[in-house]
Amino acid sequence: MQHVYSGKVREIYADGADLLLVASDRVSVYDVVLPTPIPDKGALLTTLSVWWFDRLTDLVPNHLISATDVPAEFAGRAIRCRRLAMVPFECIVRGYLAGSGLAEYRRTGAVSGVELPDGLVEGSRLPEPIFTPTTKVSDGGHDEPATFTDVIDAVGVEVATQLRERSLEIYGRGVERAAAKGIIVADTKLEFGLTEEGVVTLADEVLTPDSSRFWPAEEWQPGRPQHAFDKQFVRDWAASTGWNKQPPAPELPDEIVMLTRARYIDAYEKITDSVWRS
Repeated sequence: MQHVYSGKVREIYADGADLLLVASDRVSVYDVVLPTPIPDKGALLTTLSVWWFDRLTDLVPNHLISATDVPAEFAGRAIRCRRLAMVPFECIVRGYLAGSGLAEYRRTGAVSGVELPDGLVEGSRLPEPIFTPTTKVSDGGHDEPATFTDVIDAVGVEVATQLRERSLEIYGRGVERAAAKGIIVADTKLEFGLTEEGVVTLADEVLTPDSSRFWPAEEWQPGRPQHAFDKQFVRDWAASTGWNKQPPAPELPDEIVMLTRARYIDAYEKITDSVWRS
């Protein structure tokens, strides 16, 4: 194997014609990796992504080859996947107003060029889910809002349309499953690549607490921050310290580590109807 890339959370190795995508226990907020890991996080993200990949194949092909044919030292937190020409955008779907989408709406009344009604507040449910891509940059930079037109300019109208349609369909499937378990999927981030034949293919992770905002439906209340099953909890803690969101990031206290791990496990168990065994 040859190590080819180190991301904020994942390591990528080349193994012949395949790639190994290895999820670490690192956690990043505001595009900065925190110095304190969350135990089992890599395995949780990998296992949940594999669960979703299996349940989305009727909507879009994915890059997964095997979750078991991996080196022993990576077992449980790695997948063997096919190589793709990755699309240079993160495909974000929003059903509720939060995070950077909320900030952009407050400035402009729109998100990624999609005009929204007046009077929306933090946590508002949108009239319908919207496709709000961002640029995808290397570690150390910050993703920037993009429009559907930007995606068309980069990859062409046919591929751009497929990216938007597949993203909305995946989000819809996730919303349906999560709602049955008392969870709101406020938004989610997806990544796609193209095969040598030009087939749009789902990659990276899917509908995890790192790539999505998961809120307990019974506690949802627009106009305030929402309780979260995802790393928003870590974002909120980090922001509360007065940290300037630039490296180096602060160490996480043991209590925050344990509570974050518990929320990841809670989301996994609710969505999959499985008991997490670390």
